[in-house]
Amino acid sequence: MMMVVVQLWETLKETIKAYTGLSPAAFFTVLALAFAVYHVVSGFFASPEEHRPRSAEVYPQSEPLPPPVQLGEITEEELKQYDGSDSKKPLLMAIKGQIYDVSQSRMFYGPGGPYALFAGKDASRALAKMSFEENDLTGDISGLGPFELDALQDWEYKFMSKYVKVGTIQKKDEEGKEKTEDSTNTGEEASATTVGETSRSVEEKTIQTIEKKDVADGDAAKEE
Repeated sequence: MMMVVVQLWETLKETIKAYTGLSPAAFFTVLALAFAVYHVVSGFFASPEEHRPRSAEVYPQSEPLPPPVQLGEITEEELKQYDGSDSKKPLLMAIKGQIYDVSQSRMFYGPGGPYALFAGKDASRALAKMSFEENDLTGDISGLGPFELDALQDWEYKFMSKYVKVGTIQKKDEEGKEKTEDSTNTGEEASATTVGETSRSVEEKTIQTIEKKDVADGDAAKEE
């Protein structure tokens, strides 16, 4: 059996050398390269289905995101509920008081993402300064420089073009309180004015009565 195999190998070598002029090693090297080239070239002309990644077949496609829900005006405390901790709720974020649905970018703004701490908040100041400090996670942009305001404007344009606006943050009622105090003061001043006018009116009537009495007494004295 061994002799037969050796005879066949010797015959094959002589045939390869006779027909190709190459040594068996060179011949098989060329054959391997040709096979590799064929495999690469055939890949360009194969249908996309044949080269579909296995991951797409093994793992089902993720469910489409529900359409954004308009929330209207909500408080900052209510906005915190949409920080991505509840997967059933949309992922929201605010810039300059305007709330956007960023659910489609959950890999960035959701839990574990590089910008996760911005979710559920108005992060205007942090975005303007590119800061991840806790005290910058606020919508207060007072004191920012022109370059920081320009950076914030760029972020706002990006959000306006990419995400859907779903609401606004309710402003704190500081002005209302001031107006209430003003109205209270105005009422007190009005009351004081009324009391003062009433007192003056009583005094004037009293003086007039005394003057009339003096006149009457004078006339009576003249008649006597």
